[in-house]
Amino acid sequence: MNVAFADTSGLLALLNPKDEHHAQAARAFATLRARQASLVTTSFVLVETYALAGRRLGLEAVRSFRADFAPLIEVVWVDETLHEAGLDLLLERRQRRLSLVDAVSFVTMRQRGVAEAFAVDPHFEQEGFSLVS
Repeated sequence: MNVAFADTSGLLALLNPKDEHHAQAARAFATLRARQASLVTTSFVLVETYALAGRRLGLEAVRSFRADFAPLIEVVWVDETLHEAGLDLLLERRQRRLSLVDAVSFVTMRQRGVAEAFAVDPHFEQEGFSLVS
């Protein structure tokens, strides 16, 4: 399957040329485009991305993301069932640094059979997923 999960960490690094992971994210995004891979994410990731981009980079970055990147990404809207499954995973893992957003992402990836993440967050590899390089 030629699908990758788009995580906030990869999206923010791509948006911010000053981010320490920007070059890595830009290469990974170019790889995805060359492969004509589809991107999928959750509404939780979008909320997190918009909030952090606005706070760290300003509203112009939010506009840019919305216009240039969001249309390329299929969004899985988090419902109560997915939210609860993510919360169950979060509590099962017992890791302070793991967020509910990440846990919902992992559940979504497993449900959809997505093995690869557009991310710079090591939690994805710790969960057994590979990162786009």
